[in-house]
Amino acid sequence: MRYSLLLLPASWLALAAPLHAQIMSGGPPRPGAWAPIDAPTLAREYARRGEYEKAAFLFDKLKSDEQLAPTVLPDYVTTLQALKRYKDAEKLLKKATKQHPEEGTYGVMLGALYATAGDPAAADKQYQRVLSQLTPAQVAPVAAEFGRREQPALVERTYLRGRELARNNTEYAPQLIQLYTQSQEQEKLLAETLHLVERDEQQLPFVRNMLQNALHDEKDFDALEKILLTKVQAQPDQNSYSELLLWLQVQRHDFVGALVQARAIDRRTNAQGMRVLMLAGIAQRNRDYATAIAACDYVVREYRTGPNYGLARQLLLQAREAQVRDTYPVDPAQVQALAADYEKLLTELGRTPDAAPVMRQLANLYAFQLDNKPKAMALLQEVVAMPRASAEVIDEAKTTLGDLFLLKGEPWEATLLYSQVEKAHPEAPLGYEAKLRNARLSYFAGDFKLAQSHLDILKEATTREIANDALQLSLLIQESTVEDTLGLALKDYAAVEQLVFQNKIPQAEAGLDALLRKYPGHALQDDALFLKAKLQRRTGDYAAAVATLAQITGNPKYDVLSDDALFLTAEIQDENLKDKAQAQALYQQVLTKYPGSIYVAEARKRFRRLRGDAVQ
Repeated sequence: MRYSLLLLPASWLALAAPLHAQIMSGGPPRPGAWAPIDAPTLAREYARRGEYEKAAFLFDKLKSDEQLAPTVLPDYVTTLQALKRYKDAEKLLKKATKQHPEEGTYGVMLGALYATAGDPAAADKQYQRVLSQLTPAQVAPVAAEFGRREQPALVERTYLRGRELARNNTEYAPQLIQLYTQSQEQEKLLAETLHLVERDEQQLPFVRNMLQNALHDEKDFDALEKILLTKVQAQPDQNSYSELLLWLQVQRHDFVGALVQARAIDRRTNAQGMRVLMLAGIAQRNRDYATAIAACDYVVREYRTGPNYGLARQLLLQAREAQVRDTYPVDPAQVQALAADYEKLLTELGRTPDAAPVMRQLANLYAFQLDNKPKAMALLQEVVAMPRASAEVIDEAKTTLGDLFLLKGEPWEATLLYSQVEKAHPEAPLGYEAKLRNARLSYFAGDFKLAQSHLDILKEATTREIANDALQLSLLIQESTVEDTLGLALKDYAAVEQLVFQNKIPQAEAGLDALLRKYPGHALQDDALFLKAKLQRRTGDYAAAVATLAQITGNPKYDVLSDDALFLTAEIQDENLKDKAQAQALYQQVLTKYPGSIYVAEARKRFRRLRGDAVQ
């Protein structure tokens, strides 16, 4: 039988023709007939194209040492298997194993050959032989070969045998963790990860990353938490377990449980309250103000002479302020008490550069809660004029001062201050924040084109919160001006948002009602309804807020804000109306109807708490 090269690409045909003709004739090479493509390469190309008869002819013609070369042997064996020449393949692999005993992968290939030939008993026996004769140098390549052949159980046994050979019970732990993650063997995964961090605390970042990728269901989180709680109680001095439990509880937004661990770690590592304050910041950002306050209060109480006492005092007041601001309706008496505590702290600290952040926070309180703009401006101007205050604190004060000028109706003064801060911190969060304020100022003024130019830059900001805020405002502008090219409705809506910013709530509510009547069916309807509900909640009209939100959740065309509206409804039922059964049902709806929502983690935590099975 003659073999044609016509099925090869033209470039292969030109290069390989002389060699092919030589092989077919069986004669010696003609002078000048050398081809760049040699027989092994051509044979492997045939094999990879599935032309096994042609490949076998070329492979069979090779010298013995060429047939056993690492670059040739796998393709040669594949070819023989495809042609069902199992005995020839077995003979070849046994010969290769004898000549190269250091190549453990050849033994794996032989076992796979037996399995392909329909002899599973011989395959198992061969695999056992490979594992029993394994050397430390063969562990990684043999495991990789088993993995390539989709034999996870044998990959595991290879690594475990390698661990025995190394006499190190954490050897190959990362590889095993990766294997258990891929095969979703959660029990083995948890055991291996905990074993690793117990022996080597430096592996905590790796373990946390792997667990974050591997754990998806509540039962998995529950299982890990149960194991960790048991281990922490049994081995309280084993810091890695406490660190992992703290991380897990933060992931689950169980900040009460996390505080217990943070205090224990803080005492054990002599961190002087810093670990607890770090947790306080996370809890506050997640609106668990009670835990944030408890954490700060602990540091104030336990470390009165420590280096973090002053910081704890400041963070405690900030957490209380956030709690007051987010509790509706805002209680004026609590705001006054908070301002008095700020004044007391300022008296203790003195009007020094170290007290500048406190002065700025107090100015915020006077400006936005107590409507005392002159006092707020005086405090901020004092900070700006401080010769030894940090540049960042001064520019933060300038940003707030710009807000006050905006409240006073002096936008040019505001944009001047924002631009100064933006120029001083072009690639920093503070600079991005100033640019966002400039964008908002243009938005309030109805100059949407200029606002959009700022927002297009901010959407790429490295600070996620600012990038998200910029993206939301940008989308609002784009969606609202698709049909309404003049942006008439958006100008009215922006004017309402400016009233909210100025804390003129009755005027803002009246403006929203007018907008809803004036522009029925406009793309802004759902945004206006959502803002109206938030203002109703802010003024304590909870029933009205729920009714307004129902207009969003009950209308399919408002799909963009449906999860926001549903979660806010649940939150009002939970926190304000105290209807726990209704809140639980609504949180469950968030989980089932909107599994990809940003509210899922918080909804799950609140649902579990209301159901009575939250982790203690």
